[in-house]
Amino acid sequence: MADGEVFVIDRIVTRPGLARRFIDRYLAEYAPGARDRGMTLQSVLVSPPIWFADESNTITITWSLPGPLAWWQMTWKGRPDPALGQWWSDIGELVAERSRSVAAAAGDVDALCEMNAAADV
Repeated sequence: MADGEVFVIDRIVTRPGLARRFIDRYLAEYAPGARDRGMTLQSVLVSPPIWFADESNTITITWSLPGPLAWWQMTWKGRPDPALGQWWSDIGELVAERSRSVAAAAGDVDALCEMNAAADV
């Protein structure tokens, strides 16, 4: 493949006792739209691996896209969509903090850099 796979990693620290509820809502309400934007769900990890009643959990959700063009297309579809921001506002009572990062396999980074350099020309 000319493009290296791109991974989108969401890390969410849930409010105490609400990890399972967050995951249920994320998978039922957020995931279908993410799939429509071209993302493929790779994993949903819970840390530590116990459903706490009175402590927070960190949920790490990894999505993949087939390459940087697909990542940009997903981004262009998602950013202007007010429903995404509203969804995160609506579940605010479940979330203590959240972050998103984008990554690629180390072996793909050189090719991705070359693609970015060619796009700048």
